Amino acid sequence: MMIDRVGIFAGAALAGFLALTTVGRADTMSYADAVTTLAKECGADIKKFCNGENLGNGRIQACLEKNASKVSPTCTSTLASVMSSIAQRQEAQASVFKVCQHDISQYCNGVKGDGNILSCLVETKRVDNRECNQAITDAGWR
Repeated sequence: MMIDRVGIFAGAALAGFLALTTVGRADTMSYADAVTTLAKECGADIKKFCNGENLGNGRIQACLEKNASKVSPTCTSTLASVMSSIAQRQEAQASVFKVCQHDISQYCNGVKGDGNILSCLVETKRVDNRECNQAITDAGWR
């Protein structure tokens, strides 16, 4: 039950509350891993301080921040880490086509559609652009 609530939070709230960080070597996590981590490290705090809250649109995150002086240090730290990681993943996803533009024109020329281009980039072993490879990895697509 708590995991379901945190799952809703992750899908709606994590995407809504993201302070973008610099592109670089990102230590990103998937939404599923974020939900699992938050449920494990913040579940008791969410249940204690946010019980009955509508879980969408960043309300759980706002609730935890509102109660920051009472929330466990572990949860506070975990929330910050999870949010940073998800932000880095989203930034990487948004930048892949720009970062990999040369590789797309070289190895995937004529491929139509973002999904097909992405598949081409991920599947080709010829991409040797370190930044492109890193962006694909940081985006969670490899």
